[in-house]
Amino acid sequence: MMATRIALFAMLFWGMGTGATQAGTVYVATVKGSINPAVADYLSKSIQEAEAAGANALVIQLNTPGGLLSSTKDIVTDILNAEIPVVVFVSPRGAWAGSAGTFITMAGHVAAMAPGTSIGAAHPVSVLPIPPTPPVDPTKGSQAPAAPARDIMGEKIENFTAAFIESIAEARDRNVEWAIDSVRNSVAIPQSEALEKNVIDLVADDLEHLLELIDGRVVKVGREERTLVTKGTGQVVLEMSWINRFFDVIADPQIALLLILAGLLGLYVEFTQPGTLAPGIIGVICLVLAGFALQILPFNWIGLALLLTGIGLLIAEIFVPSFGVLFVSGISCFAIGGYMIFDVPSESDLAVPFWEVVVPAVAVVACFSGLVAYGVTRTMMRPQFTGHESLIGQTALVDGDIDPRGRVLVHGELWAAESNTPLRRGEKVRIVAVQDLSLRVEPTGEENT
Repeated sequence: MMATRIALFAMLFWGMGTGATQAGTVYVATVKGSINPAVADYLSKSIQEAEAAGANALVIQLNTPGGLLSSTKDIVTDILNAEIPVVVFVSPRGAWAGSAGTFITMAGHVAAMAPGTSIGAAHPVSVLPIPPTPPVDPTKGSQAPAAPARDIMGEKIENFTAAFIESIAEARDRNVEWAIDSVRNSVAIPQSEALEKNVIDLVADDLEHLLELIDGRVVKVGREERTLVTKGTGQVVLEMSWINRFFDVIADPQIALLLILAGLLGLYVEFTQPGTLAPGIIGVICLVLAGFALQILPFNWIGLALLLTGIGLLIAEIFVPSFGVLFVSGISCFAIGGYMIFDVPSESDLAVPFWEVVVPAVAVVACFSGLVAYGVTRTMMRPQFTGHESLIGQTALVDGDIDPRGRVLVHGELWAAESNTPLRRGEKVRIVAVQDLSLRVEPTGEENT
């Protein structure tokens, strides 16, 4: 009897242990926004944490328009070399795996998408495309439009990214032809077509539905095959650390550009209105934050130089009578510089929308700078109300005969004065100059009454 009870207890505990082992946990990481070093660090740590905990799988919920090529390579490398199954899930509904997101999605051991999502358009794009110059036709003495010059740099970038995504598709046994086409021709497709073309493995409504669908699926992790156990498992949500969240926010090119413009505008106000302090302090803080962003984002030195030139021209407008030429030139430099500053297609597919971001931001800078310039110019043109220079043009009263020196009374003060014309006591005179502590005066033709 005792042996039977012991056997039953042993079977019970063994069954409970087996059920707990089978249940396990699934770790979940969420990426929403551009792909940058902060996101790459977050996903790398997520994979390491899931591996250390012996998780059944790591699910990456992805919604991105694209990002830095270097960060994308780091993420793809971590996924391909992960020691646990990594499931990339493009969600929620309406999300997209654009550009860099295409590489990450196809690198997952399991690739899934939610209804209403899309994937593709992985071609590296320049923010400021400059068409190559056609060669000159010697017979016509003009450019021949039929044979444009080769864009060698563009071809190198395209060929590299095409080979990169081809290797990912081959490693995961996915549609290689479509993967290459998404790079070379910027092809993008919805989730239904992606499933049909073997770009992804399945379509799931949400995370719970995804875990049910992939349960029992066999994937290859390293050299071995593993059966996914995800149905009914516990979920551990991995949050991004505060420092990564901070860098993730400022690594957005649009935020970085606004920080640069706000910083330059703050310094402009401080230079034109010394002693105000607040604009200068805010400007320095914005530029420090922009400096952090530029450490993360690849930027174009020409664009940055144009922004600095713009602020220099705006300051020069106050001191040089250019009738608005310097002001217009400065604003133009701001617009072109803001348009070009993140134009580094060889390292990133991030872009700053010209009409949606650059134009409104530059318009605000132009209006504010114009008001400051107008106020400073108007102040400089006003006559002085303090100091010796404020006495010029004032009317004084002769306190004693002047021939050629004497004294005058002005604002209740007695001043030494001299005049080329003899003046009598009680006459009104006009101050025409201040020399040291003596006034030069001339008669007004009026007498004190």
